Amino acid sequence: MSRPENAAHVPRRASAPWYRQLYVQVLVAIVIGIVLGWRWPDLGQDMEPIGTTFITAMKMLIGPIVFLTILGGIGGVADLKKVGVTGLKALGYFQVGTIIALATGLVAINILRLGEGVHADPAKITTTETAQQYIKTRESRHWWEFLTGLVPDSFFGAFVEGDILQVIFLAVLFGIALKSVGPVGAPFIEGAARLTEVVFKVLGIVMKAAPLGAFGAMAYAIGKFGLSTLTSLGSLIALFYVTSILFVVVVLGGVLAAYVRLNIFQLFRYLKEEFLLILGTSTAEPALPGLMRKLTFMGADRTTVGLVVPTGYSFNLDGAAIYLSLATLYIAQATDTPLTVGRQLGLLAVMLLTSKGAAGVAGGGFIALTATLSTVGTVPAAGIMLIFGIDKFMSECRALVNFYGNAVATLFIAKWTNTLDLDRARKVLSGKLTPAAEGEAPLEGPVEDQAAAPAKAPIEGPAEAPAGAAEPVRDAELEKADGRK
Repeated sequence: MSRPENAAHVPRRASAPWYRQLYVQVLVAIVIGIVLGWRWPDLGQDMEPIGTTFITAMKMLIGPIVFLTILGGIGGVADLKKVGVTGLKALGYFQVGTIIALATGLVAINILRLGEGVHADPAKITTTETAQQYIKTRESRHWWEFLTGLVPDSFFGAFVEGDILQVIFLAVLFGIALKSVGPVGAPFIEGAARLTEVVFKVLGIVMKAAPLGAFGAMAYAIGKFGLSTLTSLGSLIALFYVTSILFVVVVLGGVLAAYVRLNIFQLFRYLKEEFLLILGTSTAEPALPGLMRKLTFMGADRTTVGLVVPTGYSFNLDGAAIYLSLATLYIAQATDTPLTVGRQLGLLAVMLLTSKGAAGVAGGGFIALTATLSTVGTVPAAGIMLIFGIDKFMSECRALVNFYGNAVATLFIAKWTNTLDLDRARKVLSGKLTPAAEGEAPLEGPVEDQAAAPAKAPIEGPAEAPAGAAEPVRDAELEKADGRK
């Protein structure tokens, strides 16, 4: 691909020093937050608004990014049947992945049996007010509400409430409509593509505050719950983390290596900023926009990324599934409730439904656990108080496993539907192809010296295009072609 003549005289942007790297800043902020919350708990709790404000700012962008990405992606697809096929394949993958995650948790707790010897009497367990609120929320919800709740009360209601599934529903509906009207919808599709770039630029600006958000969230968590909480049920926490790590490395890594032919450890390195952001904020939602952008840069089709990632945030919860099976069996063992293999398989079937019913709800993992125990009836629901104190320290791991599960799922579906530029993905993961090398801003945010980057000539434009000219909006196929060049 030709470049402007004067592009060769423009110096290449030097990589930022280590202390300006976002992941380094977030890591330092997490450490400072832990120390502050540990040494001065009251002051740590006062930092809560800093963390919650950053998370709220990130959630503010999720709806527009998901809507615009799906809308523009569907508009650039030649055959609408491919969208439906991609969605069905994704849902099938999600169900299989959830079953494997649930089974992994069941096997781990059956081997180590950490609950035996506790001998907790359910009649003497006192349920706190906060736990009662989770139980009450569960009683007012049903597992099938994720289907009936797809349709929002109004167009803007989905964005106001921040319901990802409703936003996906609207985006698919409008995308199909715009594609169906032909030339009439073309300007809107092009406008959506341009607006997407603007929203991602806003994302880059907000991400500059990620270290502050991680600091505030971590300082509050440690100040509120204390490091001493970790020692009370440390063995269960350790089992959950070890099981989750094995699931990610062995199961997800095996899927990625065997089918997609990519390395899970290289994917870890590529997504390190999002990893630390989730670790600091205890939720995977702030990392959703960054994940979508990075997977698209890797060579996954924009439509596939737009459909699979947001849907996976509600349906593909591998971390929550492992937690659910581990916690349920631990409570059964701790309360001396015998469960045969048949009953455990029945539990697995119930958990497939209850894990979906609490998606996107505050305290969703705990609500799903309560729903499972209440539905089965054999394991006392009051037993949730045995693990209520350590739930916060499991939320980070749940979110991280959910996040990596969705990253692998998207790459798997993209390979399955032939919408993944595998050669580009390997170059990106190995570090041979970076945003700076293509004259783009770093994926985690804008750079002040972006003007120093060499301008890219349009694919369809002449070689003598003026330097710095705006690159035209292109559909996913042209972007992939550009990447291969």
